[in-house]
Amino acid sequence: MMIKMKTPLLKGKDIFIIVFIISLALGLSYYVVNYPQDRIVERFISYERILRAAREHIYIVLISSLLSIFTAVPLGLLLTRPKFKRFGDRILGFVNIGQTIPSLAIVALFVGLLGIGARTAILALWIYSLLPILRNTMVGILNLDQAVLEAAKGMGMKPRRILTKVEVPLALPIIVAGIRTAVTINIGTAILAAFVGGGGLGDLIISGNNINRWQIRILGASLPAMMAIVADTLFSALEEKTII
Repeated sequence: MMIKMKTPLLKGKDIFIIVFIISLALGLSYYVVNYPQDRIVERFISYERILRAAREHIYIVLISSLLSIFTAVPLGLLLTRPKFKRFGDRILGFVNIGQTIPSLAIVALFVGLLGIGARTAILALWIYSLLPILRNTMVGILNLDQAVLEAAKGMGMKPRRILTKVEVPLALPIIVAGIRTAVTINIGTAILAAFVGGGGLGDLIISGNNINRWQIRILGASLPAMMAIVADTLFSALEEKTII
């Protein structure tokens, strides 16, 4: 009941945007790999390396985003319950620290604790993306029409059932909007994983700098941006479908 399934998830304009962005990414990759009369580029870049970097980037973003969702959504729901409301502002302020500290500083901090590798980048991104999901979950629940909740109570519904059948479905669009923000932030910030040995598309930027080739740097910077546009388009469509 939460998601309308009578119409397809993606509209014509969404499909066009996704197809266009993917085509643009493929075209840019082809141009860079086959850049004319440059043997140095040929030795440092290939389709296999681009695909590997993209897979690593998606893996880092996916795991860190799932960790954020499974942490922030339950915590946000808990902090909207009467017994725990008084802790809401304090915990939200504490989580907000993750956004005020520069992302590179968070990554560097975790390097000191966990060493280099993808795990360090994932945990850093997890902390960095908690706030949008937690805040939207709390706002979505706390700003619901009280008349609707009173009507549910009048029907004899228990608090847990009201939460799962009334509050969450009504707040779901706002929660999805928070997840959408967190995922797009993670896609861009995941470039920093390359600087701590975590892989990802940031490796292309580093390689471009090392051999002083602008086309590789452009590819490494453009692919995450294109990935973020595709993710934003998908979550935007999902957000519309969650509206009851």
